[in-house]
This record gives sequence, C-alpha cells and structure tokens, in this order.
Amino acid sequence: MAADGSLWRGSRAKIRDLYEGTSRSSVRFRYALLAFDLVMIVFIAVSSFFPGSATVEVLDAVFGLGVLAEFAARMWTTRSVRGELFSPAGIADIIVIFSLLAPLVGENLAFLRAVRAFRALRSYRLIERLRHDVPGFRRSENVVLAASHLGLFIFVMTAVVYESQHHSNPAINNYADALYFTVTTLTTTGFGDITLQGSWGRLLAVLIMIFGVSLFLNLVREIFRAPKVNWRCRNCGLIQHDADAIHCKHCGRILHMPHESDV
Repeated sequence: MAADGSLWRGSRAKIRDLYEGTSRSSVRFRYALLAFDLVMIVFIAVSSFFPGSATVEVLDAVFGLGVLAEFAARMWTTRSVRGELFSPAGIADIIVIFSLLAPLVGENLAFLRAVRAFRALRSYRLIERLRHDVPGFRRSENVVLAASHLGLFIFVMTAVVYESQHHSNPAINNYADALYFTVTTLTTTGFGDITLQGSWGRLLAVLIMIFGVSLFLNLVREIFRAPKVNWRCRNCGLIQHDADAIHCKHCGRILHMPHESDV
C-alpha cells in the first residue's frame, strides 16, 4: 500500500511538473497544449462548412476526449481544485467537453476553448520561453499580445454571430460568412449585404462595433509606435523601455537589459 501511495504521489508530481516546471519536457508539453488548442480552433471553424458530417462527429469526439483528459489531469495536479474548476478557463473547458461529447446538451460551444489558448498565450512562463526561443519576440512582444487580443475577439465574435444566426439567417451559412460580417462591422465598412436579424442581432452588431474599434486602435498604436522592451527597472519599477536603452528614462539607473543575442 505504501508503495502504491508513493507511486501515486510520484505520478502526480511528474504531471504537475509538466504544467509548472521549467524542464525541457515541461516546455514541450506546454507548447504541445497550445498547438492542440490552435488546431482545435481551426477545426471548429472548418467544420462549419460540413454540417452533419460523420467525420466531423468523430473528430468532435476525439477532440472532446482530448480536452477531457487534459482537464482531468489539471484537476488532479492543481493545488486548488475549487479555484481551477471555477476559473474562466475551467468553466470554458467544462462547456467545451459537453459541447463535443454531448452535442444535444451544448452543441457548438466548443469555440470557448479559445479562452484556454488565450490564457496560455498570456502565461508568464510561456512568454518567458517565447522570449528565449523565438528571435525577435522580445522586440515585438507588445504587438504580438495586442494582436492576440484582437484575434481572440474576432474569433469569439465570429463564433457568436455564427451560432446565434446560422439556424435562422439564410445569409450566414458558415464561419466565413460570420467572419465577413464581423470584420466589416469592426471596420465600420458596413456593406449591408449581410445583416443580423432581430433586436438581439442588432445589439450584437453594436457591441462588435464599440469594442472592436477600440481594439483596432490599440493594435495600430502598438504597431506604429517605437519598439519597446519589457524589463523592470530595479530602482523605480518602470517596465517598458526603448529596445536600445542603457539607462532608465525615468530615474537614470543602468538597466543591464539582455540583448537577443545574449538570451
């Protein structure tokens, strides 16, 4: 019994290390999880072109089992089951699992897995690895994060438009139609060839315009302003500095920022 208990604790510690550790296998595992989420997001969009397909149903089950296995592992190793379970990512995963494995209960809500992918992109550990593994990431980090905000918003809004309209709106038959409407609304182009039906549809279009335009403005500002590097000054705490800065522009302290060739 003692041996079994030791094996149980050892297995739990190994899986926890995959989520929280800094070893090469842990880094690869987290990259694999991010890749799984991104592939799943692409699948969700593509599957809208093949409604009722048997292949899509099988792949739904495969992705659903994958999400279930990862969710169970996370619940088993977390230090706070309640906190993880009721976090936005935990709630989204539960809905995704039901959507994929029990479509009559929660059909077509698997796009919420994007919340998990976005959370991974915002992870401090992943960002640190990207700074180390991807040339140029440190210099364009703010642009990448701003673009990820915008990409998440466009994807979720496209999914909401599709799921709320494709049963009743003949102009929206797949994700491409919903994406076309979302982008033309975001940019306030408003061609008018596709419109959302009903009061709730019009309200959704208004929300897309209000929140989307502000995101576009923030993204453009990040792209065209001088490149910044995130490095906390040990004296005054200022975080963002010019890429070639030697001294903190706020307090004048030497920063000792590493160059990309040094990391």
